[in-house]
Amino acid sequence: MLESGYDYASLALSIKAWGRELGFQAVGVADTDLSAAESHLAAWLERGWHGEMDYMARHGERRTRPGELVPGTLRVIACRMNYVAGTVDGWPEITNDGRAYIARYARGRDYHKVVRTRLQKLADRIAAEVGEFGHRVFTDSAPVMEVELGAKAGLGWRGKHTLLLSREAGSYFFLGEIYTDLPLPVDAPAGNHCGTCTKCIELCPTQAIRGPYSLDARRCISYLTIELKGSIPVELRPLIGNRVYGCDDCQLACPWNSFAQATGEADFAVRNGLDAASLVELFGWSAAEFDERMAGSAIRRIGHERWLRNLAVGLGNAAKGSTIIAALRARADDPSALVREHVAWALERHALSGAA
Repeated sequence: MLESGYDYASLALSIKAWGRELGFQAVGVADTDLSAAESHLAAWLERGWHGEMDYMARHGERRTRPGELVPGTLRVIACRMNYVAGTVDGWPEITNDGRAYIARYARGRDYHKVVRTRLQKLADRIAAEVGEFGHRVFTDSAPVMEVELGAKAGLGWRGKHTLLLSREAGSYFFLGEIYTDLPLPVDAPAGNHCGTCTKCIELCPTQAIRGPYSLDARRCISYLTIELKGSIPVELRPLIGNRVYGCDDCQLACPWNSFAQATGEADFAVRNGLDAASLVELFGWSAAEFDERMAGSAIRRIGHERWLRNLAVGLGNAAKGSTIIAALRARADDPSALVREHVAWALERHALSGAA
């Protein structure tokens, strides 16, 4: 127990410095009042826009009430870490329909492990200073309103695409949090700087962004290629293009990402050539190859079956060519009904264009 009159303002400054030393580009402190977001979350769930993501509703109000998720929580230490390796411009990859587009955050090591480890190191450094204290670390895990907390902590503002935006770093960063019982002084929220810009809404391939700050996840390519377990709706398949794991279009369209900076984290360096791999190459991976190559990657969690499903859609959207047709025909009798369905769709699409 810290003595009365402890200098928490000085501690907060030290925490931010320690966080930067550990590789976070920004650290802020928020209180736990998320009442303003609670009604918006409830309305979003009521519309069913979360799709199959039952976990979004499963924990009820604990998502918007940090003190109920982790009793004793008074403050949230929010941190952000850049993840883009190499050039920020991804449009050439998306417009090359023979190439498989992988969302930039997923091309390196699984961020859950990297960010969580750094958060725990930060918590350990705090404990070394103040002694044992109540805390729990999160990164895209458990029912945590990461964007809301990041905004309250001054790390940025919620963009019209619903992601957190920073004037200094755009949106290509991971978020992580430490729920704590330390009564640290809170930071002022950042102002909203989207202005009248609607580029993210206009350029969303599937029109998943229904309006400013309003996302229908059921139409979002990230949801369709990662969260959705079954068949991708036929009417949305042509709109997916070559995006086989996630989608960056709304971020690529955002002017603030012209300020995004490449990460210095070796763990986020591109693995397995995922920034230049062809659809045919990846479609040829066996289940064993997929597991081996994707060990330590966030992509591995969707499994080989959904990986092939996504690639079949990409191949169906690719320009006609004998190599693509041969790759699809090689999996026409795949043991998975899900894969066979999407391969059949792709072959039919090429047949209608006179390619198959």
